[in-house]
Amino acid sequence: MARKFAAELLGTFLLVFVAVGVATLSFGPGFGFAGKSIAAGVVATALAFGLTLLALAYVLGPISGCHVNPAVTLGAALTRRIEPVEAVGYVVAQFIGGILGALVLWLIFKASPLYSTKGTGLGTDGYGAKSLTHISWSGAFLTEVILTAIFVFVILGVTHKIANATTAGLVIGLTLTAVHLIGIPLTGTSVNPARSLGPALIVGGTALKQVWLFIVAPLVGGALAAILHVVIYPQKDIEETVSLDPELTGT
Repeated sequence: MARKFAAELLGTFLLVFVAVGVATLSFGPGFGFAGKSIAAGVVATALAFGLTLLALAYVLGPISGCHVNPAVTLGAALTRRIEPVEAVGYVVAQFIGGILGALVLWLIFKASPLYSTKGTGLGTDGYGAKSLTHISWSGAFLTEVILTAIFVFVILGVTHKIANATTAGLVIGLTLTAVHLIGIPLTGTSVNPARSLGPALIVGGTALKQVWLFIVAPLVGGALAAILHVVIYPQKDIEETVSLDPELTGT
């Protein structure tokens, strides 16, 4: 059990450190390595999230299932692929990993004279003035619910026993890339409460005031994905699924 929790903490740490780091370098004032091309920043950030998760899936999947996301863990718990007590441990480890990843990233960025916490930020998600499209909170909430539902539904589907587990990690990584491509201009794309909380805690201000949405909406999306999965897959098949647990080689 300790190995599973350690894997979830490490995986979430690395996802935040690498992918949120790319987001900050691409869009953060002071850095802005994407220049005037928002599209370049969107693509770079989307690939960073997708490719990082893809790699983690095959490295940590055999240990914990590599959820690295409370919404995924919720979906797994609701489809009875993980016990409730274990799911709580996963979520705690994920939030700790996300906070540590953001903290280490911030400490590194602070060593640059181009960086400031208030001005550059830390790849936080947001709505209203903090959104590239100035989307409202209700639009942001709906966006996060739908994108998370898509993401978690794909994970539950490709880890089903009748699916090809060998390619599961690739499919999941590409799906995360895809939801970021559409979500970044809208909300910055969370689909992962642990990814959002760490940076918001460090940046504070509006990011911290708005982070509730990026915790609640992805969890709603994860629950919705579980319901859709149960509806589409017969119960007898669900009980035979490849667990989002040690045997899994691609989430």
